Amino acid sequence: MTVDVLHECCAGPDVSKKDAKACVPHPEREAAGAFTAETTTWGSTTSAARWDRLLAAEVTMVVIVAASDHWKAFS
Repeated sequence: MTVDVLHECCAGPDVSKKDAKACVPHPEREAAGAFTAETTTWGSTTSAARWDRLLAAEVTMVVIVAASDHWKAFS
């Protein structure tokens, strides 16, 4: 038996050398299947505040794609 996991609130950060942007979609309560999106930008020197914002938005999954050879994590 296979169980599919559905995450209602996910974030997809875009990380660059100078900043990180995260888009968090929020489901509309009145319209099934509709979403509003909130995009936040942080400087690369920002610390845990960015993760606190994602936690406050009740994000349950974060997915990051490393698409460049110079990518490395910053915190």
